Amino acid sequence: MTRPFTPYPFSPRHYPGEVPALVDGRDPATKAVAIVGGGPVGMTLALALARQGVRSVLIEADDSVCTGSRAICISRRSLEIFKRLGVVEGFLQKGLPWTGGRSFYRDTEVFRFTMHQDDEQSLPPMINIAQYQIEQLLLDEIERHADLIEVRWQTRVTAIEQLPDGGALLALRTGQTGHTGTAWQMRTDWVAACDGGRSTIREALGLKLTGTTYEGRYVIVDIELDSARATERLAYFDPPSNPGSTVLVHKQPDNVWRIDYQLRDDEDPDAAVQPENVLPRVQSVLDAMGETGAWSPIWITVYKANALTLERYRHGSVLFAGDAAHLVPIFGVRGANSGIDDADNLGWKLGCVVNGMASPDLLDSYSDERVFAARENLSYGMKSTEFMAPPSFAFDLMRTAVLGLADQHAAVRPLINPRQTHAIAYLRSPLNDAAGNAASDSFSRGPAPGTVLPECRLLKRTGDGASMAIHLTDLLEPGFTALRFGADPAQDDAWQQLQRTLAERRIPFGTITLGRSDAPCSAKPCTIDPTGHLHDMLDARPGTVYLIRPDGHVLARWRDGSAADAQRALGAVLTI
Repeated sequence: MTRPFTPYPFSPRHYPGEVPALVDGRDPATKAVAIVGGGPVGMTLALALARQGVRSVLIEADDSVCTGSRAICISRRSLEIFKRLGVVEGFLQKGLPWTGGRSFYRDTEVFRFTMHQDDEQSLPPMINIAQYQIEQLLLDEIERHADLIEVRWQTRVTAIEQLPDGGALLALRTGQTGHTGTAWQMRTDWVAACDGGRSTIREALGLKLTGTTYEGRYVIVDIELDSARATERLAYFDPPSNPGSTVLVHKQPDNVWRIDYQLRDDEDPDAAVQPENVLPRVQSVLDAMGETGAWSPIWITVYKANALTLERYRHGSVLFAGDAAHLVPIFGVRGANSGIDDADNLGWKLGCVVNGMASPDLLDSYSDERVFAARENLSYGMKSTEFMAPPSFAFDLMRTAVLGLADQHAAVRPLINPRQTHAIAYLRSPLNDAAGNAASDSFSRGPAPGTVLPECRLLKRTGDGASMAIHLTDLLEPGFTALRFGADPAQDDAWQQLQRTLAERRIPFGTITLGRSDAPCSAKPCTIDPTGHLHDMLDARPGTVYLIRPDGHVLARWRDGSAADAQRALGAVLTI
C-alpha cells in the first residue's frame, strides 16, 4: 500500500548569500585556498586544511546542504579520515553499519559476501547514511572552525583566470540564480575544484573527462518504509517481480530506503520516472521481499553510469577532486568515498605547501597518486557495471551463465562479487622513491610504502601505571608519525631533537613507542601491543621504524631505523 509523496525526514538550515566588503568590486584580501563546491569533498578538504591552521573560503552555489538522493554508503576508509578530522562520532551515531550483502537470481539466493571485520577494527566496514546527513555533520564541524573556514553561500564561479605570477582570479556572482545578484572578484593562491560532475572550473579551463559512458540507465527511488529488516546490500537479477531488470536495495537511517532498478533498452527514460510507472515497480519489489508495510515515495530520479577521469588533477594553481576530477559508477560505492580520499590526500599536501613546509612540486604527487587510484577504482567499477548491466550480447550471455550456475557451483560465485570500495595502495608513488625505501625490501610482510596502515587493538600505559584500551588509528594525529618498535632508550635524545627541529619549522610530527607486553617500556606514556599482533602484521622487531604520512599511508620503513633516517625521508618529501 502506497501513500502520497512525503518529504525527507530532514530540515536543512538555509543561509543567505553574503558578499564581503569590496574595493572596486574585488575582495581586497587574497585567499590562501578557494574551494569551489560545498559537498562532502569540498567540506572534507576545508576541515583537513583547518586542522593544519590553513584558512580557506568555501564557495557553494546553493543556500543549504544538498537535497535528494545522492551518496549513501560511507566506507571504513572514509570513516578513518573523518576520525582524524574529529567528526566520526556523528557518523557512527547516525549511520546504519553493515558488513555484507546477498544477491539473488530470479527467486534463488546465489551469492553472499562479507567485508573484512574482526575484533581489531575500531570502525565498521560500511555505514549507510544519506548525503544530506553527511554534509550536515561536516557543516556542523566547519561552523566550529569559523575562524579558519569562510563559507560563501549562494555564490557561483562565473569565470577563472590563472595569473602569470601564480594563483588565480575568480569572477563570482552571489545571490539568486541566473544573472541576478552581485558580481565580484576574488584572488586566491590556490583553487580546489570540488564542484561535481558538471564542474564549472573544469569547463572554464577547457578540460575533458575521458573514459567510458554506458548506455544503460537506472531509476533511483527513495521511499519511506518502517521495517525491522537488517541493513545489508540486496541485489536481484532478473527477479520475477521485475523481469529483465536488475534491482538494488539499501536501507538508510530514519526509515528511508533506496531502490535502484535498471531500465530495459526499450523503455523511455522520461516516461520511466513518472510516478504511475515507478510506484508499481517499487511495490512489486517490496512484495517479493515480503515487506507488507505502508510506504511513501520521497524521491525519483534517473541515473546513467560513467567511468571517466581527467588525465591530470593539477593544472597550475588549480587542483581537481571528487566528481570534478572523475566520475565512477555507483556500483561498489566508490563515488563519494574516492572523493573523500582525494580531499584527504590533497589536504595534507596543500597544507604543507601553504604553510611553507614544501614546494608546490609536492602537489604533483597528489595528481600522480589520485589519478592512479581513480584508474583502479574505475577498473573495479567498470567490472561491476558490466555485470550489473551487460553492455553487449556476449556480456549478457556470460552473466546469465554465471547466475544460472552459481546456485550449484561455488567456483563461479565470486564473479557476482560487487567489489566494494577499498583503500588504494600508492605502491608506485614518487614519494616512496623520494623517501629512500631501499631498506623496505628487507621486510617479508607488512604494509609496504604507499599502503594504508592497518588497524590493531593496543594498550596505552600512563605514567602512573594505569592502562587503557585504544586502537592504532587513535594515535595518528593530522601530521607525520614515527612508530618505534622496541625503541632503544639510547636513541630517545635524537628523536626528541628531531621533534624540536621539526616543531621549529611548524612541521607536525610525533613519535609513538610500541612494545610487547613482556618488554620494558622506557617512554612514559608508552603503547603496548599486548598480543604481538601489530608486530606480526608489520613484521616488526626491536629497532623497526615505520614513518606514517598525515593521511595514514606508510611513507617509509626501516629494520633498524633512526631519527636521522626519518629526517632524511621527510626532507626529501618536504624539501626542508
